Amino acid sequence: MNASQGHPQRTTWRTHYALSVLAVIYVFNYIDRLVISILIEPIKLEFGISDTQIGLLSGVAFAIFYTVFGFPFGRLSDRIGRKPVIALACIAWSGMTMLCGVATSFAMLLLFRIGVAVGEAGGTAPSVAMVSDMYPPQQRSRAMSVFLMGPSLGAVLGLGLGGWIAQTYGWRSAFLIIGAPGVLLGLLLWLTVRSPAAPAPAPSATGAEENWRDTMRELLATPAFLLIVLAGTLAAILGYAVGTWNPSFLIRSHGLNMQHAGLLVGLGGGICATVGTLMCGSVTDRLVARDPGWQLGVPLIACLVSVPLAACFYLWPAGTAFHLGPIAVPEAYLFYLGFSFAGTWWAAPCFSAISHLFPANRLAQATSIFVMGMTLLGVGLGPIIVGGLSDLFTARDGTEALRYALVSTVGLYALTSLSLAIAIPAYRRQLNLRASSEAAAASA
Repeated sequence: MNASQGHPQRTTWRTHYALSVLAVIYVFNYIDRLVISILIEPIKLEFGISDTQIGLLSGVAFAIFYTVFGFPFGRLSDRIGRKPVIALACIAWSGMTMLCGVATSFAMLLLFRIGVAVGEAGGTAPSVAMVSDMYPPQQRSRAMSVFLMGPSLGAVLGLGLGGWIAQTYGWRSAFLIIGAPGVLLGLLLWLTVRSPAAPAPAPSATGAEENWRDTMRELLATPAFLLIVLAGTLAAILGYAVGTWNPSFLIRSHGLNMQHAGLLVGLGGGICATVGTLMCGSVTDRLVARDPGWQLGVPLIACLVSVPLAACFYLWPAGTAFHLGPIAVPEAYLFYLGFSFAGTWWAAPCFSAISHLFPANRLAQATSIFVMGMTLLGVGLGPIIVGGLSDLFTARDGTEALRYALVSTVGLYALTSLSLAIAIPAYRRQLNLRASSEAAAASA
């Protein structure tokens, strides 16, 4: 069957190799994005900036430019193929990450982070679409979960390795060393991966090639898709907020140094999140074989479970559970491990759900809208909301202000579950409608 028509090719070792390369690229996508989280304290010290400005640097500025370029890159990959867009984007964002290490002012650092955002806008949506092109529907959640290990493993390496490099060689070296491998990975994808053919352009009602307005109109007229975008956006606001500020929370409220905080958040949390991501793909595919509603039911339950775990992590008082070598592991950290495991179960099923709703020639564009919502409001608002609340609470709570700023965001996962619950009936209806349309087209 032809991938270009929306039907996946037969899976071979080349398919799995391509998935592996895409997964590694996505890991470095998140390393480059998250490394600034562990470098907040030395950057603040050198440039003399506030928590709100840090939220602007790691959130709003990144999100705006990522969002502006996301849909055009998604449409480009639907037209010319996924591989060239992903490869060039990877080289671009990696080079910009390295340039962050030579910034001599806050304005220059902000400019280079904008460059990282523009590059990364061409990575996620085309990669998700390429994974969907390569794997059949009954294997798609598992394949997607392998690809979506990126945020978890990115946290392991970006925070753990980034913290160690910054502690040993300075924060500038962390940007330079961590950015370099992405340039090589972009070349590796370009030279060694055989990608599916570019999807055939969709004709409009007049018989001409469908323009971007027609595509956007159809995407926005699909209620299940809009509800999934809303759920992903709410989850991303919480995810990026806590992902950005967790190391600083452990430093300020539990007395860890930068290296130890990075190791605990990156290694422990990242490993639990990786295991959770892999498990959710397999569990979702098995349950969906019985009832397609489980595609959204699995993340719904996981988000509800995550709420009390996150609240306990942030509200638990300071105290040492045990020592891991020189690291005094806080009691609250045990709740963080559970939160890390359960809190990632929404992503792979939601990405996979979108791949079931639309044909290949619209998939990267649909995914880019999903990612744009996550990025504009998740990356854009999450870090700066917590940073602003922390500054606001400082007069009352002092060094504990960040604790209460973070716990204020936990309820967003409950709203995510509500959105998914409303989406399930609409998702079933859309699947039935698409199946009927394809059957009619096949008989014709």
